[in-house]
Amino acid sequence: MTKQSNNIPLGIMLMIATTLVFAVQDGLSRHLAGQYNVLMVVMIRYWFFAAFVITIAKRHAGGIRAAAQTQQPLIQITRGLLLAFEICVMIAAFTILGLVESHAVFTSYPLLVAALSGPVLGESVGWRRWAAIAVGFIGVMIILQPGGQVFDLRALIPLLAAAMFAIYGLLTRYAGRRDSTATSFFWTGTVGAVAMTLLGVWFWEPMSGQDWIWMGLLCVTGVSGHWLLIRCYEVAEASAVQPFAYLQLAFVSIIGISFFGETVSANVAIGCAIIVAAGLFTFWRERLKS
Repeated sequence: MTKQSNNIPLGIMLMIATTLVFAVQDGLSRHLAGQYNVLMVVMIRYWFFAAFVITIAKRHAGGIRAAAQTQQPLIQITRGLLLAFEICVMIAAFTILGLVESHAVFTSYPLLVAALSGPVLGESVGWRRWAAIAVGFIGVMIILQPGGQVFDLRALIPLLAAAMFAIYGLLTRYAGRRDSTATSFFWTGTVGAVAMTLLGVWFWEPMSGQDWIWMGLLCVTGVSGHWLLIRCYEVAEASAVQPFAYLQLAFVSIIGISFFGETVSANVAIGCAIIVAAGLFTFWRERLKS
């Protein structure tokens, strides 16, 4: 069994880095999915992902056999499939709702992870952390404006992605109790690559030279982002670092406005500020405890 630490400051730093990388990745995904089939885009990304994790595995002691060794293959396969399908669902949402509105709905996933980390993972969630989660939830409600335009049937697409990603996050933390980051990373890349190849190969279409450059950048951000996320859950409790995952909404909004001409309404800006404040309060409390 792999010994897990609970280095909360390091976990928070890793989560912030993860959100920034994911925001850049989402901007690239929206551009490519606007030109090509979503399944093909995700398939090519996973080819690079799988090649990378296999190369890394070969360079470590024991090679691929050691990296693939796990006592919980069902958990690892489920994780890999969940992430691959979640990526497809979320990229589809980008092309339908746009980056900002999709993430306004998707922002609910950290609340699901933090709330479920106690009953599912047995982690301790104190009242101050619950308070931060509650404040973050208020921020989400301000963004979503129940009954407003964002709450139409299309909003169910990123909401489904949020639920899938929350479960993936919890399973990642659970898998980390017995498996190393390298093992989880290996299974994430290979399982996703197999699943997406079976689906995406039927939707192949030629790409321009410039879009291959964007695809290359997408592949790099995809690999680095998910490695950071796995490492984050390995070093710190999920409920402690989740408030900082809200920062992805801020990063995505900047990209959506700057590169895709999207707009951020007053309610989104106010809600985002509340969510970030909740995360910063949690960090401040952890610093005091240390």
